[in-house]
Amino acid sequence: MTSPTTDPTACAPAGGPPEDAPLLTDRLRHWAAERAARRAFTQVDFPEPHSPGVHRTLGWRSLEERARAVAGLLARTVRPADRVALLLPQGLDYAVAFLGCLYAGVVAVPLFGPGLPGHEGRLAAVLADCEPACVLTDGPSRGSVEAFVDGRIPVLDTSGAGPAPAADELPRPAGDDVAYLQYTSGSTRSPSGVMVTHANVVANARQAVTAFGAAAGRTTTVGWLPLFHDMGLVLSVAAPVYAGFSSVLLDPVAFLERPVRWLRLLGGYPGTISAAPNFAYDYCVSRVDAEELAGLRLDRVAALLNGSEPVRPNTLERFRTVFAAAGLAPQAVCPAYGLAEATVFVTAADRTEPSVTVECDAAALAAGRIEPGGTARLVDCGRPVGQEVRITDPDTGTELGADLVGEIVVRGPNVGAGYWKQPERSAETFRGGWLRTGDLGALHDGRLLVTGRLKDLIVVDGRNHYPQDVEETVQSVVELVRRDRLAAFLVPHSGGADEGEELVVVAEARRDAAPEEASVRAAVAAARGEVAARHGLRLAALLLVPADSVPRTSSGKVARAACRERLLAGDLRPFPAGVTE
Repeated sequence: MTSPTTDPTACAPAGGPPEDAPLLTDRLRHWAAERAARRAFTQVDFPEPHSPGVHRTLGWRSLEERARAVAGLLARTVRPADRVALLLPQGLDYAVAFLGCLYAGVVAVPLFGPGLPGHEGRLAAVLADCEPACVLTDGPSRGSVEAFVDGRIPVLDTSGAGPAPAADELPRPAGDDVAYLQYTSGSTRSPSGVMVTHANVVANARQAVTAFGAAAGRTTTVGWLPLFHDMGLVLSVAAPVYAGFSSVLLDPVAFLERPVRWLRLLGGYPGTISAAPNFAYDYCVSRVDAEELAGLRLDRVAALLNGSEPVRPNTLERFRTVFAAAGLAPQAVCPAYGLAEATVFVTAADRTEPSVTVECDAAALAAGRIEPGGTARLVDCGRPVGQEVRITDPDTGTELGADLVGEIVVRGPNVGAGYWKQPERSAETFRGGWLRTGDLGALHDGRLLVTGRLKDLIVVDGRNHYPQDVEETVQSVVELVRRDRLAAFLVPHSGGADEGEELVVVAEARRDAAPEEASVRAAVAAARGEVAARHGLRLAALLLVPADSVPRTSSGKVARAACRERLLAGDLRPFPAGVTE
């Protein structure tokens, strides 16, 4: 069954550019003329731990002029359709550099600086894959970037942009030209760059604006998600430029240091919209104390998207309960679903009413059906806007009916043009206009329920189990475990290759914990008992490892496949050793 859609062209922003202005730069030029001195983008820095934040702001005219200046710099150095890698810190210069690439008709490659811990190998692999004509950075970062590329790639910085050429002196790309490569988070050995066209990014920005009723003068996005991340780029740059509303940026490190900074900014502007992965909402609950909570005002929040990793019902309930005291409306927390291959945005829960948790029979779910009543809980991720969503059999591609679990496939103007330099994989994933997402889910009353990743599925005795459910079970009964820093997967049976596979969970211990043999034994026993009771599975091993041992992608998601590889290679060091068997 194809889910209902809403016509995305019905939501052009009031007073916005006409529909014959198809490029994001057309939108930018319009707002520069109509809202010249109005606040466009604001960067908030926190030079001291308890700083209220130092704000730097660009108006629409300044933003547009600086973007054209960067385009002029690029036009003097590279050719249209060349790749340009963005290696800048989070902030105004990053947004300007990206928009400058769009003006110049080059293919932007949103990345991160070489200082991002643990991701130097991934950065090198992506640069080798996209073969950029140059790297674009800012003045303060130039030295470290030049040292990293070691003369192999020319380095330009935005401070040397010079005067801005007129818009009609710059190339004008077609809608189906590639605007940027969005590299998906995954293995550093096989980076995959999704080719997002100029038409794709405008369509997805329009879809997001439609879903949340965003408009100039009444909406502000507040984002700490990295701008090299698909949701960070669309929600904090593309959607504001499309619809002419303001965007407030803060560094991800600023959020991690003190999550209350994000929450305060959410309360400081009208109609705020933001997005974060599931772990961030739990992090806010655990790190914001009573005094900080008392000073928050969250009644101005329009929507907080929870996406990018499985949305946990308990997380939604905890966050809503704790921050209701600050005026947060229950319907403001919106579970969502998206992926880079669809630019990002696919579905989101209805922002006019609290999202629904569907309680269903666990045995039926393991067999691929949604049947009401039971202990399994799935979050309603809403309906699509301006695109189609179907559920299909992963093996045959046959469309499945309502309440049957299968692969989620998507069709719409936001679906990317394929993977950079990977024609075979592109043909396999982007089939006949339909995007195979690799995610499992079902349509229930026309709303999308996401159950997990096809490649992460744990199949035991012909029954399907979802790793995030096993992980939630373990962290719910083992106090030593650091929340959302664990990975469940199958490994070859310890008795030999011919004995099949067995279930293990690798979990980081809390930073304040010092696990000893007795406490680890107790944790293993509790986890085994609960996993058996809830899932009917035998947990062969619970491996507690030091903090930061479980690998994560550059966007912060647990990398289960990489964790499995590390375990099998002997690169993980559980403690105390030898007590998990």
